Amino acid sequence: MWFFRPSRQWDWLQLEVSSQCPASCIYCPTALFREHGNNRLMSMETFHRVLPAFPKSRMVFLQGWGEPFMNPHLFEMVKQAKAAGCRVGTTTNGMLLDEDKLAGLVNSGIDIVAFSLAGCSEKNDSVRKCTRLSHVLDVIRKLDRITENQGTARPEIHVAYMLLRSGLDEIEQLPSLLAGSGVSQVVVSTLDLVPIPGLNREALIPSSQEEYDGLRARLDRLQASGRETGLEIRCQMVDFQSGVDASAPVELDITAFFPIQRPACTENVQRASFISAGGDVSPCVYTNLPVSSPSKVVERTAKPYPPLIFGNVHERSLEEIWKSKAYSGFRNSHRGGRLEAPCRGCLKTMVVS
Repeated sequence: MWFFRPSRQWDWLQLEVSSQCPASCIYCPTALFREHGNNRLMSMETFHRVLPAFPKSRMVFLQGWGEPFMNPHLFEMVKQAKAAGCRVGTTTNGMLLDEDKLAGLVNSGIDIVAFSLAGCSEKNDSVRKCTRLSHVLDVIRKLDRITENQGTARPEIHVAYMLLRSGLDEIEQLPSLLAGSGVSQVVVSTLDLVPIPGLNREALIPSSQEEYDGLRARLDRLQASGRETGLEIRCQMVDFQSGVDASAPVELDITAFFPIQRPACTENVQRASFISAGGDVSPCVYTNLPVSSPSKVVERTAKPYPPLIFGNVHERSLEEIWKSKAYSGFRNSHRGGRLEAPCRGCLKTMVVS
């Protein structure tokens, strides 16, 4: 007898369990706009508004613009998401984790824990201010030891690595840095959101085919080195397209540099959704920055920032919002390559692996 099993509606749902963070990373909107930030923790009430959608999602990722371990309900959220039949993951700066919390993570059944890094030396600490590379590596090793002692393969330990232009010279040290730590996968990303003009210099946007080829070769060597030690390294970088003006400054609105927009997006807006700490529903984190007013972003960047919010789960269910005319229309337009702000000009539509 054949049974019909409906397909999952979402590949993942990303829940911003916290928009608060004790770190002050130089490239993060939470730190840069702290004085105008939302500074919220997702309540269990908001979480329960989204919970009915979990069985229709393959993954629930409990992380947004803040540090997830600021939320005292995090372990309970993991437990309930797992009970709904989802894989569950989170990303952390690692600074709030001690032995008890690490043991709690393993016991929660969480599937993936990713640790954020942006350097292989003291460079990390200067970029990711109020964090320490030595501490994060120690936490990673402790988590690996706990999983080994308990005889479990969960959680998988990942690293989310931010590659800035100033960090190019040390990126190839990454496999040796993580050797024997228990990390199974690293995702290397470049600065796809330039929140203030002063960070333009850190964005790795190739200005020539030669620069693109050089960066590609460096990342290929990095991946090959990782394979030698059993470390899977995935690299995302902005593609080079002919017609880029190498002499022009890089700005937030880069439409002039990349006139041909591609509908593909690393944020998977066709099969994923972001729910903010307050319950607002957006296509991704980049369309809903953690600020109290978009005008505050404009004051710092001198560029327009239109947030893209299709509803709030306290007013309608996530599924109703997802199927609404406005949200469906957005996805159809995006699929057809007709991108409007804030997607138009977004580097996430120009990334290649």
